[in-house]
Amino acid sequence: MWRAGIDEFIEQGLISSARMRVVDKNAIALGVNELQLMESAGTLLAQCVMREHPAHVLVLCGRGNNGGDGMVAARHLQNMVVTDVCYVDDRNRTTSCEHQLKALNHCRVVIHPVQCRDDVLHLGQFFENADVIIDSLLGTGAIGTLTEPIATCVELANQSKARIIAADIPTPGMRADQICAFHRAKVEGSAVFDIGIPAEAECCVGPGELTLLPIPKKDAHKGAGGEVLVIGGGPYQGAPYLVGLGALRAGADIVRIASPIFEPVPDLIYEPLGKQQIGPEHTDRLIELAKKADVVVCGNGMGAGSHEVVCSVAPYCNKAVFDADALRLPLPVAEHETIYTPHSGEFARMTGITVSPDPVQRAHIVKDSKILGTVLLKGNVDIITDGKRVRFNRTGHPAMTVGGTGDVLAGVAGALLCHLPAFEAACIAAYVNGKAGMYVAKEKGSGMLASDLVDRIPIELFKSRDLNG
Repeated sequence: MWRAGIDEFIEQGLISSARMRVVDKNAIALGVNELQLMESAGTLLAQCVMREHPAHVLVLCGRGNNGGDGMVAARHLQNMVVTDVCYVDDRNRTTSCEHQLKALNHCRVVIHPVQCRDDVLHLGQFFENADVIIDSLLGTGAIGTLTEPIATCVELANQSKARIIAADIPTPGMRADQICAFHRAKVEGSAVFDIGIPAEAECCVGPGELTLLPIPKKDAHKGAGGEVLVIGGGPYQGAPYLVGLGALRAGADIVRIASPIFEPVPDLIYEPLGKQQIGPEHTDRLIELAKKADVVVCGNGMGAGSHEVVCSVAPYCNKAVFDADALRLPLPVAEHETIYTPHSGEFARMTGITVSPDPVQRAHIVKDSKILGTVLLKGNVDIITDGKRVRFNRTGHPAMTVGGTGDVLAGVAGALLCHLPAFEAACIAAYVNGKAGMYVAKEKGSGMLASDLVDRIPIELFKSRDLNG
């Protein structure tokens, strides 16, 4: 199976906390649940501790999943070494951490709940007597100044003679003699341990990518969602309007359609261009509009005769998505970030290279194509690459071969590009557009219309964020 080759595209080196959240959620969606990951991490942590041959271990646990890792470690240590657990007694514990605490109450460990500095100071003897202290107070998402009782835990641990082993990442300000990183290192100097996360959680786009979406501010004003300019139409007048609706449904606040053709879509702002096709006489007006937009989506329904205009306008675009008829040589390039969304035929037109039907081989070809920007190669399995990273997107349905679904995708990518880097915007756009198509196909089958996708886009894109908000 092609999946056997995707491990070539697993990234190396340090992983950010945001990216690790993506991978964790993708792993859960693939069937490796949070408690399984926690059990693997805690078991490995206990093994690291026992290599020190301690007589007394003190485990410091926070209220999050990092604290849950420490509690699992304590459970595994209970029959091998004297184990005390100092945990932050907070009702805001994560569900998985609460699960581990419940189990720990039935184990041969002594647990010490702490809520304030004095609670921790009363446990001073346990810090002094410990041979090893496990630091599982704060995980990868820790930000800001330490509060009590965590600050005092850090203070006493640093004063102790114990060897401190950090779970995944040290608590800010905590001395760490060893760092046991799970899956990938988050800071330099970590020892990395495999906890069973599938390669697909790293290399394939999944629901984890949706955690990267920004949360709207409560005092947001009109335009805060981004302004998208769509340049297209003429020979194929419906295409730019599908782009525009896709952009609106993906969160853009203002979408303007610069086109020779008017269609009565009240949610979209029409910027009229004279004649039947976009030509050199429109260049100055399009440059003026492009400078005002956060993102420009260009090429949809435009025809081959307007490419000179596209190349003239491109340098004035802050960010851009180039699709359809804009995918010609010379390739247009935006000032800052660019996404290209070709199918295999358009990719061959752009590069002179015919891509393989095998997803892994396709990924190598596109990654090595030296295109300056992010490429979203559409297909049965979408390939997204910025020339360094590669993701595979497997959402979608055969019914999406109907004309216009790529236009909706370009609009979604344009809206996301207002707030996200190009690579992440392309990954999420491919995933969400495919998920919308899968849902619509259940209802419409081969009778799907591209416009059917539009109303499903915000449900697939924002449902997790809105439920949690």
